[in-house]
Amino acid sequence: MFGDGDDGRVTCIACGTELPRSAAREYDKAGDRWEREEKTFEYFCKPCDRDRCHQPRRGLEDALVASGAGECDRSEFLARLSEQWEQPPREEP
Repeated sequence: MFGDGDDGRVTCIACGTELPRSAAREYDKAGDRWEREEKTFEYFCKPCDRDRCHQPRRGLEDALVASGAGECDRSEFLARLSEQWEQPPREEP
């Protein structure tokens, strides 16, 4: 059907559960899961996928990356993220 036939195991980015790829839901932090070339996807288990908000999150992923999500300790990350949200929004072209 779809994909490259690799049904290896993946880890849910929300809860850390390891599961077969076929039992997971694909997540593309860029928001365009149909553009597949040269991309690495992350995955949710089905319960976590149901629990997450499926509404658009314009700019959220960029803010998380810029704040050091997963690269610094929690207090540092939250301080950076809070600082970003306190700044006035930038106009998009």
